[in-house]
Amino acid sequence: MENVMSQHKGRILIAEDEMVNIKVLVATLDSYETIIAKSGEQAITKALSQQPPDLILLDINMPGMDGYEVCRILKSNEEAKDIPVIFITVQASVEDETKGLELGAVDYISKPFSPAIVRARVANHLELKQQRDLLKQLNITDPLTQIANRRRLNDYFDSCFLQAKNNKTDLSLLMIDIDNFKKLNDLGGHDYGDECLCKIAQCIKESLQCSSELAARFGGEEFCVILPGTSIEPARIIAETIRKNIHALALVHPDAEVDGVTVSIGCSELTQNTETPKVLFKAADENLYKAKEMGRNCIV
Repeated sequence: MENVMSQHKGRILIAEDEMVNIKVLVATLDSYETIIAKSGEQAITKALSQQPPDLILLDINMPGMDGYEVCRILKSNEEAKDIPVIFITVQASVEDETKGLELGAVDYISKPFSPAIVRARVANHLELKQQRDLLKQLNITDPLTQIANRRRLNDYFDSCFLQAKNNKTDLSLLMIDIDNFKKLNDLGGHDYGDECLCKIAQCIKESLQCSSELAARFGGEEFCVILPGTSIEPARIIAETIRKNIHALALVHPDAEVDGVTVSIGCSELTQNTETPKVLFKAADENLYKAKEMGRNCIV
């Protein structure tokens, strides 16, 4: 499994308006990548960027928006809520610390800084975040194929469906089933069946081009692909790419009468009459069944 942390040791956002304190913290944390924000507004922008920090050191007293408000906003945001926040302050009363912890901060560091304490607390909370991220990744990953599992599929599809309905944007779904898989398992053995599942899962994932597109194991020998912002014709082209790429794997089927391991694919798209995610799933599943009836190794 890929390491859920990025290859750098850690990215730290320092939200502090005093240049002297910034220099001390940057020097203290020189083994990490540091990002600077000199206001609450800047801190929020950088925390919600495409390269978010792994941890935030957040000064309470900043011009304009104070640290408490920044923390409240970040913890209410789905993308930023899991980033650990350590408040930095001159002196905090019990009431101040309680308020910060209730808002979701994980720790306090007092000014003037002790470099040893800063390094130790940052390292501890980064390690805890890495462990949480790993557990979260395990919770949404199919253990055999190492692509998204059914839980991740359902959560992501519900979110994409709601967004597409609200914004009146396109959404398509692919249901993919390995042809003659029972024979493959019976004749080739479960180990070979698992090998084929893993290779096909990775082939489906690698056939996708956009980071918003999700390949997931639906169950057994069946997979799903969610295609946000994609209408049915582009979805059909993606499906054909997947079908061809799987055929190009040249996986041998143990039944001599079957010409290699292939897949059938059913496609569906969101329309004005699609009331629930279940309807879209049903439409793709019905088209998958038609593809099977048409002789397999095709798209409907």
